[in-house]
Amino acid sequence: MTNHLTDEQRAIGRANAFAAIGGLETGPRAGYPTRRDFLVAAAAAGPALGALYFGYKPLGDKPAVKAAIIGTGNEGCDAMIRQSNRDYVNYIGYCDARPYNQQRARDYFARQDLGQYTKDDIAALKNYGSIKEVLDDPEVEMVVIALPLWLHAPVAIDAMKAGKHVFCEKLMGHNIAECKAMIKAARENNRLLAIGHQRHYSAIYDNANAIVRSGMLGDIRHIRASWHRNNGQLQFEKDSDGHIKRDEHGNPIIKRDEHGNPLYFDSWKPPFQDGDDRVDLDAIAYKASDGKVYKYRNHDELVRWRLYDKTGAGLMAELGSHQLDACSIFLGKQHPLAVTGFGGSYYYDDGREVDDHVFVNFEFPTIGAQLDSNGVPVDKDRVIVSYSSITTNAFEDYGEVVMGTYGTLMVSKEYDIYLYKEFDRNRPQANWAGRSTSITVEKGSNAMATSPSLAGPSQAQSIGALAAGDGELPSRGYREELEHFAYCIRNGDSSNYHADTEHQPRCPGPVALADAVIALTSNLAMRHKTRIEFKPEWFDPDSPAVPEAEYTGRLARGRA
Repeated sequence: MTNHLTDEQRAIGRANAFAAIGGLETGPRAGYPTRRDFLVAAAAAGPALGALYFGYKPLGDKPAVKAAIIGTGNEGCDAMIRQSNRDYVNYIGYCDARPYNQQRARDYFARQDLGQYTKDDIAALKNYGSIKEVLDDPEVEMVVIALPLWLHAPVAIDAMKAGKHVFCEKLMGHNIAECKAMIKAARENNRLLAIGHQRHYSAIYDNANAIVRSGMLGDIRHIRASWHRNNGQLQFEKDSDGHIKRDEHGNPIIKRDEHGNPLYFDSWKPPFQDGDDRVDLDAIAYKASDGKVYKYRNHDELVRWRLYDKTGAGLMAELGSHQLDACSIFLGKQHPLAVTGFGGSYYYDDGREVDDHVFVNFEFPTIGAQLDSNGVPVDKDRVIVSYSSITTNAFEDYGEVVMGTYGTLMVSKEYDIYLYKEFDRNRPQANWAGRSTSITVEKGSNAMATSPSLAGPSQAQSIGALAAGDGELPSRGYREELEHFAYCIRNGDSSNYHADTEHQPRCPGPVALADAVIALTSNLAMRHKTRIEFKPEWFDPDSPAVPEAEYTGRLARGRA
């Protein structure tokens, strides 16, 4: 995303963003850490500053919420365990069908960032033999779900029926009907439900949004977002000395999986670990309370579930949902008007079903647009949001670029924020603009004053160190989203959690429903190669209308 910038231009962009953030520190935030202070100090200051920044508090005399995590793969271990805070969420057990993931859970409790689990604590954790054992445990108050996507809704709904509060990883559900059923279950059982779109708890995105909402960028008509990875390089066989093996023609010998398909350096197709092929698929099949049985067809689906339509929903669900969530935050969480796109399995030759490249364009209302009763702007006001996710090149990595008539804001990899001013044609004497221009912002102002940067490399490094917090990276929001959820459980009105508007997670069911509608309708648009207009009732939890029903014979999560 920022590879086209020099080190000096990056440093200037960071410093510009900090200058703008400082200019926005006005009365409503009196008594709180400044936005700039939080960005600089968050990583080193521990969890307390995050709680203060996002408006919740330590639990004090109230005990931490007793929780169990179901699903201890990559996201479950690295985000939900390693970045948790036991002062808020006290894990008492874990559950996963794969022996490898069970061991990973224990390893990650030992590696937890805050070091709150001793060897004895880890030994005392319950290793539940099934999901049902978790839901039947009266000691469990909160369930953290980090399972493959197709199991999110059935397990979340059953957990809430069993009296557990649910924090579920994104995407909310495998289809929109499931998402709405999750919201209904939360209301009917008086349980809190939150979905792990962590940008709602990111100080970086909160500050970026403050700049956008201030009007400093001018009139915004385009946002570009991308998540580019390179999982497309083939793996070659090597000898004991590490040299690539070659066939009789001198060509590298390609590694192949158990089915003879070529192997790539692809995180979505990890190697089988010890015990994976011995997992009893009948024994781990999940029978939901509605009688539906969720059974993997083979061990490949169990281990590499993201590759298949039955168990996953592709790039838009796994990656695009995060970034479209961010773009909609920048636009005031307005719902998109329409989507068009192209996507497909264009590269890999290994039997996967999900798309490996996606390119989609969304039409959103502009910020502050006057809308009719259907949520459509009464005039031509539109913002076009372009999103691409590819798996064969990582040069641009991932992030968002918000483009306005007076400035450009960039958020890179959830860690960095950059701001650049456009040339002001009404002030030709102040002819400085672009990537090498430093700005100043008077406190309480939304106007950027400019001056040329004469900084050399050493000055750029010092500015960069200041903006990045002396090498510390700001939190991506995983810890804060779990802390705040526990805070809402302990401080909300237990007689009617949903009526207590003061104690609600920042990404509850209805908010996450909108993110799911965007991601899964995008899949439909790509499958049908057509423009789809979003309907307001798709975003309404109380309406039975869903986009999948509009496209008989096709599924938002895959091919018919």
